[in-house]
Amino acid sequence: MSAKPLVLAALLAAGCSASAPSFTATLTSPTDVVLSWPDDDAGHRVEYANDPAGPWTTLRFLPAHVTSYHHPDLIPETPFYYRVRPYTGPVSTELHAVTSGDTVTFTWTDRTSDEAGFLLEIRRPGAPDFDPVEVTDPDVTTCALSLLPGEEKSAYRLRTLYYGPLSPVVHQTTGKASKP
Repeated sequence: MSAKPLVLAALLAAGCSASAPSFTATLTSPTDVVLSWPDDDAGHRVEYANDPAGPWTTLRFLPAHVTSYHHPDLIPETPFYYRVRPYTGPVSTELHAVTSGDTVTFTWTDRTSDEAGFLLEIRRPGAPDFDPVEVTDPDVTTCALSLLPGEEKSAYRLRTLYYGPLSPVVHQTTGKASKP
């Protein structure tokens, strides 16, 4: 099976060149897909569906400057449709929170009226960067998070979330499962 990305007509309809697509889905094994897009200085919400009309499921919120996502161990011989949506927004200073056992609770003041929600980010001990860990709806001002082992001394920050336009949809159909 070819590892060349298959890009839907939506990409061409959006005015993108077929020879240099901005968002691709590459089958790297019969059941693994790698998504790639150019760096636009934003974080990205990665979504998939098994039908181009949805319903869409969020796979991951990725921090800024991450330009690919590996979607592994997929169902063989199944269509997968993908899209990404950039997100931006101002970041708070590091948050301090109330910890009770293995739960940490955050509260904040909503100073905006047009946010898409809030994104809580964590920097685990020894990690160089923050990673998205929780997304809230708009106008929510509290969030509780269960701590995993080793996260007790993590740092947190909050981002007011604004979404950019959706990418074109890209498609890959997985191959036959490998025989053991």
